[in-house]
Amino acid sequence: MFRTARVRRALLAVLLSCALLAGATACGGGDGSEAGATPTPVNSAEQQKFAKTRFVANAGLAAGATWQWIVKPYREGKFKQGADGRTFALVKAGLAGAFTYNRLKAAINNAKGDELLSRAVAPLTAGIESLKELGTKLRKGEATEADIGNFEKVINDVKTAGASAGAEVTNQVPSTAQLGG
Repeated sequence: MFRTARVRRALLAVLLSCALLAGATACGGGDGSEAGATPTPVNSAEQQKFAKTRFVANAGLAAGATWQWIVKPYREGKFKQGADGRTFALVKAGLAGAFTYNRLKAAINNAKGDELLSRAVAPLTAGIESLKELGTKLRKGEATEADIGNFEKVINDVKTAGASAGAEVTNQVPSTAQLGG
């Protein structure tokens, strides 16, 4: 009985491989001039819809990370010398700072797909660039009240700009795995 199950699995694997190979060769083989060979552009309405959706997702993750792992622990005193769990809180804050910068850059890039949103967030690029080195400052424990305030200000400016363009941003706390990834 054991031998017949093995034979069945092997036969099934061979049949599936042949089916995939036959399907792949049946689909291609031309010079790329067939109707389905070139991607079709997305119309402007769909492009705008997806641009706003991606902007909201990325900005929301940035806002959630900033609140959960930078602002809230700072206000709770977890970054102060001698605080319980200070090292872990600083490492998470550093990761959150880098994550926030990355997601805000992605949100600004997403906003380029929507004219109104693009105009609303254009003045914010300098503020976002100012966050570039703050992740390292947080990780080393060198962040000040002004640095934390800068994170909050940039996030609030992005939220306000999004709302003015019809893209309401709400905090979405990313997982710790997302911070490290």
